[in-house]
Amino acid sequence: MMNKRLNRMNYWSLLLVACATFGTVACTSPKTETAKVTSRLSVVGKGWSENSVNATIFRKNSVVSSANYQFVAYYDSTAHVVIARRKHGSDAWELHQTQYTGNVRDAHNVISLMVDGEGYLHLSWDHHNNPLHYCRSLEPESLEMGEMMPMIGENEQVVSYPEFYKMADGGLLFACRDGGSGNGNLVLNRYDLTTRSWSRLQTNLIDGEGQRNAYWQLFVDRQGTIHISWVWRETPDVHSNHDMSYACSKDGGVSWQKSTGEAYQLPITMASAEVVKAIPQGSNLINQTSMTTDAEGNPFIATYYKEAGDSCTQFHIIYRQKGEWKSSVATQRTLDFELGGVGSRSIPISRPQLMILKNGETQQLALIYRDEEVDNNVVLSTAELTDELQWSSQVVSPYPVDRWEPSYDSELLKDQNKLHLYFQRVAQGQAETTVALPPQPVGILELQMNQ
Repeated sequence: MMNKRLNRMNYWSLLLVACATFGTVACTSPKTETAKVTSRLSVVGKGWSENSVNATIFRKNSVVSSANYQFVAYYDSTAHVVIARRKHGSDAWELHQTQYTGNVRDAHNVISLMVDGEGYLHLSWDHHNNPLHYCRSLEPESLEMGEMMPMIGENEQVVSYPEFYKMADGGLLFACRDGGSGNGNLVLNRYDLTTRSWSRLQTNLIDGEGQRNAYWQLFVDRQGTIHISWVWRETPDVHSNHDMSYACSKDGGVSWQKSTGEAYQLPITMASAEVVKAIPQGSNLINQTSMTTDAEGNPFIATYYKEAGDSCTQFHIIYRQKGEWKSSVATQRTLDFELGGVGSRSIPISRPQLMILKNGETQQLALIYRDEEVDNNVVLSTAELTDELQWSSQVVSPYPVDRWEPSYDSELLKDQNKLHLYFQRVAQGQAETTVALPPQPVGILELQMNQ
């Protein structure tokens, strides 16, 4: 297979393929030194694999840590939601098949899991324009889940993309789309530890005005500021994605402002949104990626698209530095494709995750993605936080993962600077079709950056 693809792979890509070994895997681009990364896989069980419902980018979260345990959730071959846990530092996983099932044949219908400040698990699953499915554990750090319940009871009938985020006070933020592709609105709820109840923050934070919808990525920084960036989609066809916009809230989601400090009048519309990178329709711009911030709260947004005049789609980082929005090309890809169509897509590259890792005295941006150009292995690209981002890349997966997309343990990274990824080989057909693939091992890929 390698010989057949030499004509479309550059020197950088060949280096990555040569480094696809398990253990310590290191590889440099022709220009830049890179730190070695040690990778270790802890196997949990076996999960449904005929599409990417267990391994899509918008799982917030697939894996999450409490004080004593790490938890992971996935669909098994019978479409049941399985929750597993292990004590920190252990490889002994305890598995529990819950009473809940999902439509695993629709890759949108992901499982999202979070642990609140008291240790209770919160679970939402099986959504693609249908009523809210939500429950929480019966006891702190328990695998036993309670009965389904509403959160607010309003705007919960046409739910997609449920996401949890833990706030500094131990409470939770919940985001979801109310409505369909091309005409949906962004809803935000807040969970209070004292009352153990939900309240509505925003019923329509970003308004598609019945003509479009925002596909967002969200991040809560260490100061408690909520950052949201998004692309607009005019129709259900991904080809109509355009522009990257931004907003933030410094009061827990009540009021919102632009990066300049100018207040938004809510709801935010296409006319009022701050465009931080103008990207026209038809640019292979993907939706639902990731973002992070540095220690000062400056936002960094990861995405991919093809710039005018370029021959290939690349990963880009759009970021704010010294009061200005900039962008950096993080890859040197040569294998291109055309992005278009309705529903889940089988795409040669995954959507990217972006985070900041401490490496000794330095901070590094870490971009994680899967690329067919390197035989569908997982790639880690890093760049030190300097005025000009200089990227280097290496393969970090023990074996190819087909149509996997990255998700990670946000709380473990936040608390311990440890990067643990959900890892599973999965297939994906075009739209909501499946590909014959028996259940595959579910694992946690532990990455450790070494100086």
